[in-house]
Amino acid sequence: MNSRLKYIVLTGAWAASILWTTNPILAQSNSPKFPLLTIEDTTVKKVAPKNWFNLDPKKDQVNGVGSERAYQELLKGRSSQSVIVAIIDSGVDIEHEDLKNKLWVNKGEIPNNGIDDDKNGYVDDVNGWNFIGGKDGKNVAQDTHESTRLYAKFKAKFSGKAESDIAPADKADFEIYQKAKAMYETKVAEYSGQKDMIDNYAMMFNKSERLLAAYLDTEQVTLEEVQGIETEDKVVGRAKQIMELFLANGLTKETIKDNQEQLGNMLKYGFDLNFDPRSIVGDDYNNKNERGYGNNDVKGPDASHGTHVAGIVAAERGNNLGMDGVAEKVQIMSIRAVPDGDERDKDVANAIRYAVDNGAKIVNMSFGKGFSPDKAVVDEAIKYAESKGVLLIHAAGNDGADTDKTGNFPTRDLNDGRKANNWLEIGALSWKSGEDMVAVFSNYGKNHVDLFAPGVDIYATTPNQKYQNNSGTSMAAPVTSGVAAVLLSYFPHLTASQVREILVKSTYKLPAQKVKKPSEAEEPEVVEFGQLSVTGGIVNVYEAIKEAQKIKLPKKR
Repeated sequence: MNSRLKYIVLTGAWAASILWTTNPILAQSNSPKFPLLTIEDTTVKKVAPKNWFNLDPKKDQVNGVGSERAYQELLKGRSSQSVIVAIIDSGVDIEHEDLKNKLWVNKGEIPNNGIDDDKNGYVDDVNGWNFIGGKDGKNVAQDTHESTRLYAKFKAKFSGKAESDIAPADKADFEIYQKAKAMYETKVAEYSGQKDMIDNYAMMFNKSERLLAAYLDTEQVTLEEVQGIETEDKVVGRAKQIMELFLANGLTKETIKDNQEQLGNMLKYGFDLNFDPRSIVGDDYNNKNERGYGNNDVKGPDASHGTHVAGIVAAERGNNLGMDGVAEKVQIMSIRAVPDGDERDKDVANAIRYAVDNGAKIVNMSFGKGFSPDKAVVDEAIKYAESKGVLLIHAAGNDGADTDKTGNFPTRDLNDGRKANNWLEIGALSWKSGEDMVAVFSNYGKNHVDLFAPGVDIYATTPNQKYQNNSGTSMAAPVTSGVAAVLLSYFPHLTASQVREILVKSTYKLPAQKVKKPSEAEEPEVVEFGQLSVTGGIVNVYEAIKEAQKIKLPKKR
């Protein structure tokens, strides 16, 4: 499932809005189950330090990536060049005030003349391409999950059959069917429960808001007004506690409604065995090597997730607007391939190839799913990027799962048994310290997650000149992509594999730090941070630059 779905998380101690990125697969995002809000839930969560992901663990005592320190102490006065970063995602708002000057522009294409001027196979691809749109300008908004598609594909053939009934030639498909069916049924039950929960939150919020609006004789209830209420009336007092909890944690009527709509769409479209929007695209879906389909609408119907990701990498620095991205000299190439639902392997493969062929040096992939039926096609695209020296950075997923044991697609593990050397897998870090350092939702893996990066309460761009906090490994990946872009901007002679090696080697290492292992358990297991990733470290641009300075320029021939 894709990482775009936001879930309101209300626990007995605090409330927060979390963006769960179902990453490459994010293994199929398993959203934790949380208790309903009760009268005791009155604790307001602490607020993340402003711009925390750009701060430095040594200088600022917060586990950011050291961007501000690097610019001030190591990069001032040094020359740099622009780096193209492709954002394969839901789309990017290319008119956003903080991004419009940071867009990749295809100089070989004359805008909107209906001609493929640069003969790259894509008509009017000025700022990127949309692989889930049609030639008529229509776009896929929702799509099913891969488990839904596989369950629907094999249901008629295998439903009601036992393994002893299956012919040897069908054994592999039957195994896929069983896994897809189990995941499908689990998710339907899970999301139905979450929808009921959030509907309950909405009822509580609306009822409390109406009561307090009447009590305060106001049209719009504010946090300050609520906090100022002094009453012995138990009904008003309960409404005050509920509204204070919601408002103090940034949960508004709009936020709750958005969650209701997204979960409703998940159940309406994502798990509908008969829903298939692919006719909108108009491609030959069975031809996995087909190119050139889609349209040039790089924003699409909902660019919230992609715009947030793009801002983390590239929002203009120092313009006194909203926030600063990690990288200063960067051009964002928007490639739309991720719907509200699971991305399709064919589109992912073509998106990677498009990025490579059009000059991207880094590809950010904040998406994922639990099945990859056309993995061979994606593998070939990964190997193509590897051959062209393009770095692929991928979100590890938000299931609180060990990716050494569960599927998480796409992946650096290729069908030929080799591991791609141009790949980084990223877990999510909280702004908190000590045992609470790791994001409660982040996937992890001693062998499959390379490093961690900030991914909780990341304030960044959203469509229509807005900004908001989102959380997820979807945010940690672009933080890392931004760090990689800084390196390539100032050290353009570095290869993709060298950048990968530098980022891994230069992490701010805390292997012995005791942390709570991501889990749905009320009392999570406490483990050493070093057990959750290859490096036991946090990506750090300050340290990466010092490491990059040790690598000599290649000799001219």
